[in-house]
Amino acid sequence: MKRFWKEVAVVAEDGGWGIALDGRPVRTPQRAPLAVGSPALAEAIAAEWRDVGATIDPAAMPMTGLANAAIDLAAPDVAAFAAPVAAYAQSDLFCYRDGRDAALQAEQAAAWNPPLAWAERRYGVEFALTQGVLPVDQPEATIATLQDAVFAKDAWRITALTPLVTIGGSLIAGLALIENAFDADALWEAVSLDDLYQERRWGADSEAQKARAAHRRDWDNAARFLGLL
Repeated sequence: MKRFWKEVAVVAEDGGWGIALDGRPVRTPQRAPLAVGSPALAEAIAAEWRDVGATIDPAAMPMTGLANAAIDLAAPDVAAFAAPVAAYAQSDLFCYRDGRDAALQAEQAAAWNPPLAWAERRYGVEFALTQGVLPVDQPEATIATLQDAVFAKDAWRITALTPLVTIGGSLIAGLALIENAFDADALWEAVSLDDLYQERRWGADSEAQKARAAHRRDWDNAARFLGLL
């Protein structure tokens, strides 16, 4: 789509804030009003529309994209949208430690034990840890409690949680970020630890670095979206 507007404004509507282009309301791909509950998020979305050049580049408008997803995809059935994320309660990255490399094990323990300890205190759960990649059964109470924590989130937070968990492989990291228990940068380093360790040991791979950089952008955008809610 080519740019057709000159002025972008944030407008109050129905207890929230919408975006208007030359006075015309912006709508989601499903034609719902693009309205958000936070003036800070509305301003961030408006800034993306102001920065559009001759044509729209969705990749340059992450706050708009996440808001669209929250409205069109998550809000109609939050539980169904959240289910794939909640499933990570059974297989959190932080519970799987290297079975052979003692140095990597030590780094994993240093980076991953604190978020797990936080989750144990916060939710009253316990975790089963294992070495290697074979599945380990988590206590049923742990799975149920963590899944309940996911399903308790609204459509906006579930939308942000989805890329955080799928990129990092850790539901605990996503929940810790939502609840401001750990810094976003520290959690990114934690979920990227294995890749970064192997890169230090064996050298960098350009394609892997490109993929990680793209994931980092998505991670940072999701974290920013959370902060603007």
